Amino acid sequence: MLIGGYKLNSKVLLAPMAGTSDKPFRELCKSQGAALTTSEMVVIKEHLLKSNKSKYRLDFTGEEGPISVQIAGSQPDELAASAKQAVQFGADIIDINMGCPAKKVCNKAAGSALMQDEELIKNILNSVVNAVDIPVTLKMRTGWNAENKNAPVVAKIAEDSGIQMISIHGRTREDKYNGNAEYDTIADTVEKVKIPVIANGDINSAQKAAYVMDYTGAKGVMVGRAAQGNPWIINEINHFLRTGEEAPCTTLNDKKQMILSHIKKIHKFYGDIMGVRLARKHIFWYAMHLDSIKALTFWKKVNKVNESDIQYSLFKEFLIKL
Repeated sequence: MLIGGYKLNSKVLLAPMAGTSDKPFRELCKSQGAALTTSEMVVIKEHLLKSNKSKYRLDFTGEEGPISVQIAGSQPDELAASAKQAVQFGADIIDINMGCPAKKVCNKAAGSALMQDEELIKNILNSVVNAVDIPVTLKMRTGWNAENKNAPVVAKIAEDSGIQMISIHGRTREDKYNGNAEYDTIADTVEKVKIPVIANGDINSAQKAAYVMDYTGAKGVMVGRAAQGNPWIINEINHFLRTGEEAPCTTLNDKKQMILSHIKKIHKFYGDIMGVRLARKHIFWYAMHLDSIKALTFWKKVNKVNESDIQYSLFKEFLIKL
């Protein structure tokens, strides 16, 4: 699969997730075979560039390419300017967010709220594509609500505008993350366009990934929440799609080493204060994935810690005892 001049080496992509797909997590998922990892959604405005959030979200130093940066906004000129800035920060690919269902995003007529206005979508996509000399991709939902699933129409607009890949979450904006993802709309979209379409939503096993690709005709799958605490699912899916066989299990010892390395990288990347706070959710996800019963007791203890060395030591002790 090609995105502009970039050839992806697998059919498994990591979804951009606010608060999750930061640099340490992207690097871990790439090591597990993710062909493309996209940054957390970022609004690149002058008055925001000095904030901690922008500082860390736009740090791609030493990261393996291609670097995909997801931008958000509600107006063509705003998003075009963000795209140009993203290139300056090292973006190889620009991804436009029309999939986030969060109220704070949709209340500003950004994210999946944009799917209500197809003319505005056309203007935004044309503006961004014309603003940069690198590939532009689009992340969206199936539509605004059950009565307005316009993903196939938006996809055709995107293709005509020069968008080079589309990722579709199999829920509407109104669905948020409730219920089950549906794939009929994704299949309909695949039939309408020639550019690669990536299926997203409830991809939680290798078998599910293969089923969804077969059912929709999508060129690949995008894994989101299923990778939280379980980044090895990317390798499992990748192996199954390539061979039709289940991947050899990642040993518990190997998992422990990768987990501890990930926590160390979080502490180093963000520093002691932010690092401890942001590592907490990953520690919780890992612990729940490995032993949900012991995890709950452990969580009450480790969640109160504010020092990185103590947090790391307690988690290491928990892992050793598994």
